[in-house]
Amino acid sequence: MIVPQGRPFFMRTAGLSVCALLIFGGGGPIGPLPASAQEAASAVQDVTLQNVTMTFGSTVLTAPQVIVSGTRLTKDDLLALLKSGPDPLAARLAKFDAASVVIPELRSETRIGTKAQTATYRDVTAKDVRGGRIAQAAAVGLTAAEAGGVAKHSASYGRIEMKDVDLAAMARLYGEAGDAKSPMLRIYGGFSAADILMEAEGTVVKIARLEGSDVSGRQIPGTWTGALDAMARVDPTQPASADKARILGTAADLLDGFSVGSFQASGLTINQAHDGERVAMTMGRMAFTSGTLTFEDLGFTVGEASGKLSRLSFAGFSFAPTVVAMRKLSTQAGEPTEADLRQMTPVLGTLAFKDLSLDLPPDEVPASPKPPAKPPGAVSPALPPAATAPTHIGLRDGALAFGPLRDGLPTTGRANLSGLTLPASAVAGIPGLGSLGAYGYRDLDLDVVADTAWNEAAKELSFGEVSVSGKDMGRVKINGTLGGIGPAVFDPDPSVSTFAMLGATAKTLDLRIENTGLFERFIASQSKSLSLKPEELTQEYVTATTFGVPAILGNSAGAKAIGAALGQFVTKPGTFLLSAKAKNAGGIGMLEFSAAPTPGAVLDRLDVSAKAN
Repeated sequence: MIVPQGRPFFMRTAGLSVCALLIFGGGGPIGPLPASAQEAASAVQDVTLQNVTMTFGSTVLTAPQVIVSGTRLTKDDLLALLKSGPDPLAARLAKFDAASVVIPELRSETRIGTKAQTATYRDVTAKDVRGGRIAQAAAVGLTAAEAGGVAKHSASYGRIEMKDVDLAAMARLYGEAGDAKSPMLRIYGGFSAADILMEAEGTVVKIARLEGSDVSGRQIPGTWTGALDAMARVDPTQPASADKARILGTAADLLDGFSVGSFQASGLTINQAHDGERVAMTMGRMAFTSGTLTFEDLGFTVGEASGKLSRLSFAGFSFAPTVVAMRKLSTQAGEPTEADLRQMTPVLGTLAFKDLSLDLPPDEVPASPKPPAKPPGAVSPALPPAATAPTHIGLRDGALAFGPLRDGLPTTGRANLSGLTLPASAVAGIPGLGSLGAYGYRDLDLDVVADTAWNEAAKELSFGEVSVSGKDMGRVKINGTLGGIGPAVFDPDPSVSTFAMLGATAKTLDLRIENTGLFERFIASQSKSLSLKPEELTQEYVTATTFGVPAILGNSAGAKAIGAALGQFVTKPGTFLLSAKAKNAGGIGMLEFSAAPTPGAVLDRLDVSAKAN
C-alpha cells in the first residue's frame, strides 16, 4: 500500500489533535439542564488548574492554565479525572460537569519514532459540560507542525467551532478496542473550521471553510490511536512487508468505522510544484449528504493544460467491497496482484458532470531540416509551423452509471455524453473519422450513448444502445446481443478472460443510420477530388451498392435486400435500417466468423432484413 508521507500528519492534525481540544472542551446544544442540576447551582465553584499535563495514548496534552467555572468538583477531583488510574478515561470524563472551561493555550505532542507532531490551540472555550458532553466549544486558532522528518509539514486553522460533543464516546474510540460488531458512537453533532492552510512536501492546500454534522465512529481493534500510529509508521518507500500488508486491515477498520451525516468544504485551492511543472486546482464547493458527493466550480492547471468543470457528482458510491478486499489482503504477504487490486474496486454508482472545458497545449512539431537549394524561379516549399493551435474540448452534460460488480468489473453500465465538442483535427488519425476535416467540418458536436447489461443466467451481453450522433452529420445506432458470455469473461487473468471471449456468439444485430448532412458533404468532397459532378458520382455509388454489394455477399435474398436498401439510401440519403438474427438460437461463434470462406457463408446463417426510408 502506498501512503503519501504527508497524509498521516494531516490525519492526526485533523483527528487526534482535535480530540485533544475536545478532552478539555467542544460540542452542540444538549437542551436545558435538568431540575436537579439547577437546584445544585448554589454549590458550584470556580477552579483554576496550573500546568496541567495529560497522557492520551502516544499523545501528551499540556496546558499552562485551565479555568473551570461553575463546577461542583474540587481541584483534586479535576486533577484525578485527568490522571491515569484504574478507571478508563471514558468513565472518568463522564463525571466531568462544568458551566464553562477556558484554556488560553492547549498543546498536543505526539511522538512517532524520530518524528514529533505538535498542535497548539489558542483561546479554547467550552460551555455547558454535563457528564462529559459539551454543548459548545471553540478555539480562536490552531497551528501544527511535524519535526524530525525530511520534508516540512505544517498546518494552521482559523476559528474552530463544535457542538454536542461526547468526550466519553471519543475517549472510548481512541483508547478502547472494539470490533466490527461494536455500535457506532456519535462523537459530535456539528463542527466548522475556517481559514485552513496545510503545507507538505511542496504542496500547499487552502480551504476557506469546513463544516459537517452527525459524526460517528466505531471502536476498532487496536483503537483509533493505535491505528493512526501504525499508519504513520509505515514507510511507503520500502518494499512489500508484513507491516505494509497489515496496514491495509487497519485502514479498512478506520474506513468502515467512521460515518458523517453531512460534510461541506468551500474555497479550496491546491498548488504543487513538481519537477519544475506547476500543478494547481481550485474548487468552489464540495458537499456530501444523503449518500451523494458533489463538487462544484472545479478548475485545474497542469503545465500548459487547463480545465474547468461546473459540477461533478457521485451517487450510490460505496467502499463496502473495498473494505472486504483490504481486510483479506492484510493477511497476505507480498505485493497485491492484479486480481487483488480488482477486488478493491468500490461500488461506483452514478457519476454525472456538467459543463466540462479542457484546453490542451498545442502539439509540438519538430523543426524541419533546411530545404535543398531551389532552381531559379522555383517556389520554396512552405515550412510547417512550430506548433499547432491549442486544442479545446468541451462537454455540456455527461453521466456514467455502473451496476453490480463481478470480479471488480461492473456487469451493467450506461454512458451518456451530450454536447461533446472538439476540433475535427483532434480525430485526424482515427479510421473513419480522420476525413471529417476534408468534408468541411471544422468543429465536431457529438452525442454518445453506450448501454450494456450482462445476464448471468442467460450468459448474454446485451447492447441496449450504442450510438453516436453529430450536429449536421447524422446518427449511427447499434443494438445487439452476444451469447456465451459466462462469468469467466470477468476473470482477472487475461488468458482466462480472453479464452472465454472466444466462446462468445453473435445472436442479434440491429443497425440504424440516419443522415443529416454528412453524406452530402462526402459526395461533394469525393466528386471534387475525382473531377466528377456530384450527381454522376452518386449514380456510380447507386450502381455499386445495388449490384456490387449483393455480389460480394453471395447474391442471397438477404444480400439483395441489403444492396437494394443501400441503393435507395444513396439515391435519397435519409435513414438506413438493417436487422440480422442468427438462425441458430445459440448464435454464430466468433471462430465461425473468422473461419468463414466468404461473407456470403456467414450471411447464409442469418435472417436478414434491410430497408431505407
